[in-house]
Amino acid sequence: MTEKDLPSLNIADLQSLLRRREVSPREVIDALHARIEAVDREIDAYLSLDIDAAAKEAEKANVDLPLGGVPLAIKDIINVMGQPCTCAAKILQGYRATYDATVIQKLREAGAIPFGKTNLDEFAMGSSTENSAMKLTRNPWDFSRVPGGSSGGSAAAVAADAAFGALGSDTGGSIRQPAALSGVVGLKPTYGRVSRFGLVAFASSLDQIGPLTKTVRDAALIMNAIAGHDPRDSTALNQSVPDYTAKLGNDLRGVRLGLPREYMIEGIDPQVKDSINAAVKQLNSLGAEIIEVTLPNTEYAIAVYYIVATAEASANLARFDGVRYGYRAENPKDMLDLYGRTREEGFGPEVKRRIILGTYVLSSGYYDAYYLRAQKVRELIRNDFSKAFEKVDALISPTSPVPAFKLGERVADPLQMYLADIFTIAANLAGICGISVPCGFAQVDGHRLPIGLQLLGKALDETRILQIAHAYEQSTEWQKARPPIAGTVATT
Repeated sequence: MTEKDLPSLNIADLQSLLRRREVSPREVIDALHARIEAVDREIDAYLSLDIDAAAKEAEKANVDLPLGGVPLAIKDIINVMGQPCTCAAKILQGYRATYDATVIQKLREAGAIPFGKTNLDEFAMGSSTENSAMKLTRNPWDFSRVPGGSSGGSAAAVAADAAFGALGSDTGGSIRQPAALSGVVGLKPTYGRVSRFGLVAFASSLDQIGPLTKTVRDAALIMNAIAGHDPRDSTALNQSVPDYTAKLGNDLRGVRLGLPREYMIEGIDPQVKDSINAAVKQLNSLGAEIIEVTLPNTEYAIAVYYIVATAEASANLARFDGVRYGYRAENPKDMLDLYGRTREEGFGPEVKRRIILGTYVLSSGYYDAYYLRAQKVRELIRNDFSKAFEKVDALISPTSPVPAFKLGERVADPLQMYLADIFTIAANLAGICGISVPCGFAQVDGHRLPIGLQLLGKALDETRILQIAHAYEQSTEWQKARPPIAGTVATT
């Protein structure tokens, strides 16, 4: 295999080459850097690269470790010591992380090399990566379309073979939705399964870090490294970590999959619906039993999410004030002027919108009517999932109701943008795990656009949804399809 071909590998295949000493970690870094130089001008997935730091780590990498010598892209909302952590926001320009997030420490312990920070919607607030204050990331399958969001940079980089794998964060679908729109695998772990220490907080009761990869096995390999208890995160679960690869390859006989009545609704793109129906038939042919279930409070999920998430964002983003780090307004008249102008000039329109919404629902006289009531309905949504999981092992749905939409198409209509996450938000409210895997293509304006199948599992049941996703993946050819920018166009 030539150096030029290396970036097309998945993590598991790259590991095999590294462990057989057929390629060195430094050669992998050089090959990946060359690939990024060749394609990132088209997609703009990366915000920053530290080639020298990565090269030094590669020279001392132990390839016999679980992820030894494997470079991984990191969403630029996760702290990597010495590297920028801008959250794609003007207000954090110039800030460099003074410590490693726990997930970065764990990746280093597993031998992985954090390599490059990827673009996102500012402070992870968005579904298209168009809210970035830094640049516009494009979908590798069609440069006129969005890659999804908020982890759009990570998804686009993996899809374009400009990353072997990446970390993202998922607050309401921000790993799964861009994975679906970009044609890769995206896993949202159970809330508390992965430490959030070192993740810049958006909504603390919803945020979760997880992997975006080319295959389900790769997602399991990264989960093996990053999952586990962390005393520095009070929400991290003190539970033993299984081997997430252990059930990969098991068949689906005896597995019960629920098809929520509320998730196959009007408004889904017909090509998406056809692909999901075909995936359901394929899973059934693999031995899974398909059972219709109901999640009656689904219709309230969007409203509940945009109350809870904005309220928590309002509180979390109060710390960005121009005093300690990042952007600072010039020549303030007094402290109030410093705070006001720094935040006015430093935050983008979507972040401001959410801060205003969140401050409103937390304000005196409205707290009970909005935030408290939303928390009560959130509990009803959680109970819906609990009842469904008494009957089934996992749930099936589309990841996104539509394929990737055009750049600029929904920017002027926030409600339409928010509805892009209609099938992913409830899992965050309930704290359960979910994964998106490629399941087909839509033909739109002469382009093949990926479609994602979402599998939702009960809390701490990542092993099960990985098993199901892997069985489906291995029985189809979708994961082998690459966007034209990757140099090959699959015929599937």
